[in-house]
Amino acid sequence: MSWKQSIKEFKSYLRIERSLSDNTIDSYLRDIQKLANFSEEKDLNELQITKTEVKEFISEINKEGISARSQSRIISGIKAFYKYLILEDYLKVNPTELIESPKIGMKLPDTLSIEEIDSLISAIDLSHPQGERNRAILEVLYSCGLRVSELTNLKLSNIRFKEGYVKVLGKGNKERFAPIGSSAIKFLNIYLNEIRNHQDIKKGSEDIVFLNRRGNKLTRVMIFTIIKQLAEKIGMKKKISPHTFRHSFATHLIEGGADLRAIQEMLGHESITTTEIYTHLDREYLREAIMQFHPRA
Repeated sequence: MSWKQSIKEFKSYLRIERSLSDNTIDSYLRDIQKLANFSEEKDLNELQITKTEVKEFISEINKEGISARSQSRIISGIKAFYKYLILEDYLKVNPTELIESPKIGMKLPDTLSIEEIDSLISAIDLSHPQGERNRAILEVLYSCGLRVSELTNLKLSNIRFKEGYVKVLGKGNKERFAPIGSSAIKFLNIYLNEIRNHQDIKKGSEDIVFLNRRGNKLTRVMIFTIIKQLAEKIGMKKKISPHTFRHSFATHLIEGGADLRAIQEMLGHESITTTEIYTHLDREYLREAIMQFHPRA
């Protein structure tokens, strides 16, 4: 057994048996490779690692200044790897079993107000074809609460214009239906009919909604770049990303009185706990809600 072989087998396990997305799998493997590099310096393979080496490794990444949140993720990935080795009978004792992750507080990303979303969209230069595409991208992100990978993989065949839904392939290849608003439908149709219909589309991207100027599927990095440039253009100080639109989508729904379970379904969360993190409420909103509905207010 070697690190290379066991990581390869673990990758197959994550893909076939756990049905995880490529991005999640890559994240697992990057974290495990950190432990592999550390152990190879000590001339140890994965089966020779003990709790002592795992603790030394955690101490090393802590010295590197890696955040508690990232450390927690790395430890979680390593634990999953060793659970797999136990499952496959490569090991009898799990060296990570009693290892604790660092305590982390609930970190919530910035949300955007409706006015800020409008400002970002208004800053888009519609004088070139990519402008109409970019406007449709932001409208769909906010209207459907999509992850960036769900947006880049969105298919024409999965849009139900009449019904007002899009079929989304989420984490673990799980399908869900996300509602799409009239504004997003309007600007999506403009992009599809006036821009995309006139593009030379490359083989393999015929059913992909959002394309680059060469007719290929957009990358995740490109979506991040589009949003970053718009934020800089309007002088926004908040650090935002495609995920900020998803977070804003959920927060605005909660503030409007939407049911938490319905939001969980729309976001594609397995656990309601995850949805509660996304749908935080600020203190002022909570106070207003209590003053309005509490019988003793």
